[in-house]
Amino acid sequence: MAAKAGDNPDSLMTLATVFCLRNLRKTMCYQGSRDKLCLRSDIFLPSEICDKLVNVYMELVHTESNFEPEENFFQLFSEPRSTRLTRVQLKEDFVRDRDLESIKKQDLIELHLMYCNSLSSRSLKTLTCFRETLVSLCLFGCSNIFYRKGGAPLACNEDTEDDEEESPVSRQALKTDFNFQGFNRLRLLNLGGLPDEMHAETLLKPLKSLTSLDLSNVQLLGTAFLAQWKDRLASLVLYNVDLSEELVNTVVELVNLRHLDISRECRRTSKFKMTRKILTAIVQRLVNLVSLDISGHIMLDNCTVPHLEEAMGRPSNEPCKSSIYPFQELKRPLQFLGLYDTTLCNVTHIPAYKVTGSKNEDQVLNAIEAYTEFRPELAHRAINQLFDIARIQHCIQLLRALRLVIAALKCHKYDKSIQVTGSAALFYLTNTEYRSDQSVRLRQEVIRVVLNGMEQYQEVTVQRNCCLTLCNFSIPEELEFQYSRVNQLLLKILEPARQDESIQRIAVHLCNALVCQVDNHHKEAVGKMGFVKTMLNLIQKKLQDRLCDQVMEFSWSALWNITDETPDNCQMFLNCHGMSLFLDCLKGFPDKQELHRNMLGLLGNVAEVKALRPKLVTPQFISVFSNLLDSKADGIEVSYNACGVLSHIMFDGPELWSMEEPLRDTVMDKMWDAIQSWDVSSRRNINYRSFEPILRLLPQSIAPVSQHWATWALYNLVSVYPSKYCPLLIKEGGIGLLERVLELESSQPETKDMAQKVMEQCESFKEDPMETNHAQEVNYGQRG
Repeated sequence: MAAKAGDNPDSLMTLATVFCLRNLRKTMCYQGSRDKLCLRSDIFLPSEICDKLVNVYMELVHTESNFEPEENFFQLFSEPRSTRLTRVQLKEDFVRDRDLESIKKQDLIELHLMYCNSLSSRSLKTLTCFRETLVSLCLFGCSNIFYRKGGAPLACNEDTEDDEEESPVSRQALKTDFNFQGFNRLRLLNLGGLPDEMHAETLLKPLKSLTSLDLSNVQLLGTAFLAQWKDRLASLVLYNVDLSEELVNTVVELVNLRHLDISRECRRTSKFKMTRKILTAIVQRLVNLVSLDISGHIMLDNCTVPHLEEAMGRPSNEPCKSSIYPFQELKRPLQFLGLYDTTLCNVTHIPAYKVTGSKNEDQVLNAIEAYTEFRPELAHRAINQLFDIARIQHCIQLLRALRLVIAALKCHKYDKSIQVTGSAALFYLTNTEYRSDQSVRLRQEVIRVVLNGMEQYQEVTVQRNCCLTLCNFSIPEELEFQYSRVNQLLLKILEPARQDESIQRIAVHLCNALVCQVDNHHKEAVGKMGFVKTMLNLIQKKLQDRLCDQVMEFSWSALWNITDETPDNCQMFLNCHGMSLFLDCLKGFPDKQELHRNMLGLLGNVAEVKALRPKLVTPQFISVFSNLLDSKADGIEVSYNACGVLSHIMFDGPELWSMEEPLRDTVMDKMWDAIQSWDVSSRRNINYRSFEPILRLLPQSIAPVSQHWATWALYNLVSVYPSKYCPLLIKEGGIGLLERVLELESSQPETKDMAQKVMEQCESFKEDPMETNHAQEVNYGQRG
């Protein structure tokens, strides 16, 4: 069968890079003096590998919660004789002045810094070290780089540098004497978000050879300086720059422009009106244009062809058919046309191969793709529109949509609006309707970004969206690769201080599903995280509120599952006063059948642990279990589980029975009566992964009633669910133990008769035993 799209494995280069970064001391480095990480002397790395190491390192820092950053990682690349860096991308506050200084000897060709708000004017000094080699420089969102820290002068020795590193950036201490003098090779420059106090014209004057300039969100005092690049500039971005007639006249003089972006965030903030005359001038004068973005502008009606006069037929990108008058003069369709938040995106014929807008899914996806990296405010709105498409209509380009939303969530991990809308969109894009088209790898990517969001934001909406999205996955199978992490996050959500009822309900549901059908070592690990105590705290709160709801029932169900065949978790339940809560719930909610079943199932797990059984043998507990033998709640389940608890206690013999009331024989008589009242063909709301706790009650003469309960349980299960339980019984050696029941003189006739029937039922499965350790469907209240 062909692999699903998006299921291609990582390259060997990527795998090796990640491995090295996670194991630096075992591969490339050693621990030097003062625990300093040092590069081994026999290591010599070319630029292809060094660039990859640095860029993947940054990605791991921002997207992998279990990846520990190294304090002096960048120092590994301080010496060009052993390491060569040429293209580096650094982002967010994590990057500090000393990190950039560590690589100042490198001959960098490309340096992209984004949202690096921890950088100060010290880094401007470092930038000058790259002036002879730098071809591409991005300082987008790094406005603090033009200010000194703490108002102090630029550091001149190591001690003051270290002190200054801890100082906040002072917005009053502007570094005004910096410009790009000597950056003769620089061709591509992004100064998006340049502080208003910095004069772009003065800063840029020394650059004679620019071909690409981004001045997004920059306040321009004049525009004439742009003309110095009229014969060279191929790309100009003036996003959110206030347009004027003077600026437009200057722009149309840049005749070699291939990409022009004069868009705005939204029409509400725009005072400038885009007229037919302006658009016509752009098209006529900028004949080399292949990409144009005029999003967010108010468009005058005279720009478009009246609907009745539009060309007939299917939507076309031929300029001659254009529904936008000025674009009819294009010689060929544009490669890209940004029309987001304009009325023009709704017309029929648009002469461009890729259009951003809100008219349809394709335009919305194009907008997310185009604006995610540098314009999260627009990407957020476009993702919100994708959310509506996936929720109300049907998403046609599913894989593309998923990848774009994942990329946005990764890129803007600290942007709350992106996290809210992105997590909401993922919920609809991963539901059952779309599931068959998604590869394992792609779904794992979704899980990772969802968990990133849960880690970063305690805000209710993000947490709810993330939890709901996780519910779209097969649990625990699809979450097992992040098992510990997801459990820790869910338990944090369920801390007592959190009161949001809907999140609480979803989180408990997920917790229950996660401890169902997993190996015991997983359950033990989750138990040590505080799972048992957290569930009991929730139950305690519900008792105080006198409320038995889904959270209460799911909490008991989760405790039933996590204590299955895990003695340590059973011990925790007792240590955390679980029996007291059991009695209080039984008294407070006498008619809640499912609650009783879940609680008794849990106590059955506790009773299976020999060392813990003495704690159950008190007059109060035994009386409660004995009374529950008569319960008709949930069919036979409550009575069956109560009898199971007592069967394990009886198995320890009369020596354990140290109380006068109730009498051991009296309780055993009630157990016999209860078992005989059950319908052996009853369908069960329970799921056994192993018969071991039942089988140990078979070959014994201490408590015939316990033996009878175990035999009845086996007969019920193998007769009602033969294909599921006959192979399991055979595999675990149950037939031999049943034969011993027939041999024992102490076995009661009805017990022997039932044991014989179990063996006959399993006879047909002996020849073809099947594997039974595959995952079963999650069922609340199940055993295991």
